[in-house]
Amino acid sequence: MEIRTRFAPSPTGYMHIGNLRTALYEYLIAKANGGKFILRIEDTDQERYVEGAVDVIYNTLKITGLIHDEGPDVGGDYGPYVQSERRGMYMQYAQELVKKGEAYYCFCTKERLDGLKEKNGEGDAFSHYDRHCLSLSQDEINNNLKSGMPYVIRQKMPTEGKTTFEDAVYGTISVDNSELDDQILIKSDGMPTYNFANVVDDHLMKITHVVRGSEYLSSTPKYNLLYDAFGWDAPTYVHLPPVMKDAHHKLSKRNGDASFQDLIEKGYISDAIINYIALLGWSPSDNTEIFTLEELKKSFSISGLSKSPSIFDIQKLTWMNGEYIKAMEFEKYFSLVEPKLKEAVKNKSLDLRKIAALLQKRLETLNDVSALVDFFDELPEYTTELYVHKKMKTTEEIALSSLKACLPVLENLSDWEETAIHDSMMALVGELGIKNGQLLWPIRTALSGKPSSPGGAFELADILGREETIKRIEKGIELLSK
Repeated sequence: MEIRTRFAPSPTGYMHIGNLRTALYEYLIAKANGGKFILRIEDTDQERYVEGAVDVIYNTLKITGLIHDEGPDVGGDYGPYVQSERRGMYMQYAQELVKKGEAYYCFCTKERLDGLKEKNGEGDAFSHYDRHCLSLSQDEINNNLKSGMPYVIRQKMPTEGKTTFEDAVYGTISVDNSELDDQILIKSDGMPTYNFANVVDDHLMKITHVVRGSEYLSSTPKYNLLYDAFGWDAPTYVHLPPVMKDAHHKLSKRNGDASFQDLIEKGYISDAIINYIALLGWSPSDNTEIFTLEELKKSFSISGLSKSPSIFDIQKLTWMNGEYIKAMEFEKYFSLVEPKLKEAVKNKSLDLRKIAALLQKRLETLNDVSALVDFFDELPEYTTELYVHKKMKTTEEIALSSLKACLPVLENLSDWEETAIHDSMMALVGELGIKNGQLLWPIRTALSGKPSSPGGAFELADILGREETIKRIEKGIELLSK
């Protein structure tokens, strides 16, 4: 049997981290077993529809590499892959259940349903519809339909016994049927409810594994009873525990927690985000933490999924993001960092590739670029205290002496490139009989004006060029001489 999973998001805006994790696990379950990953857009809730949200879904899957085999944009044998375009088929399946006695027409008005709520002493929403319309005769039903009376179609739930199902993560789950309400299958506008459309679509698209949040565990008996009513085989259920902000709060965009798009805008790399999200609820068989998507496809298994909620740790993601940047092939890395460098470094004469090379081992996110390279365009204001470094054994006096000694050597250097700068300065260290740091720390400080910088004296001098290097060293001498 071919494994078929589906990612079925609603086009309501951003891509939540929990949604992306669901998509990732569905993709991995399919690909680890040579199966198909399907994209289905569930837009039956038109009130929550957000313009442009479908593009967000497409772009996120493309950026992350979670390429679907079937979907609205690529087609397939089981389309349409947008629920609103399948609208006509749901009614016929609901009417099939009515004929079987598994569902019934309900003509109750909003006023009557509100009245049921008022009869509840606590003032809470009533938990069960009272089946008022289940006793209608066929003649009454036909007359109501003929007159155009608004209606919904409800599922007729069993009132005794239990409904039991097996979940791949949580094991055996049983619910007393007496707790189940006669849920609505078709709404008064003719659109299917989320629960009903899901079951029909999953069956027709031959979905074998359904992955979703654990908040749907309580709804799953309703799904299974629908499968039973139709005489269909239910899929394998894989319910996932929530992704938490901390021990007590779920991640929530409303509370300011980052979506996938937010993380990208904050300078995180999609590969690192996917790697980190994979570990939010899944444990590999060994202690490996860094995975490419291809490696995840080979290593992932449902048995590694946990029942326990996972806490989204931005510090762990930041560390992982830095590891990805360090290990990245330079050309790919440069393609990501170049736009940030062009934005931060306005001096067109500077070699951005050389600056990028200095940054690669230091960046945690792409947004760190600006703070690390701000001195290249213009030397910041700084005090002579920066020249004093205990480990480098420098004082302001030693720094002044070193800068005065290096200035004429650099002015007369015939070949201005990193190796020549290095050789000339190291020769000067020998002549002066001082420690390396007693010359190189003052030069680096004079060139950057900062307590730390990407690259040392040789790299910075090479990038800044002869004229700017000499100008900045002269500035350092002037400061130290006051």
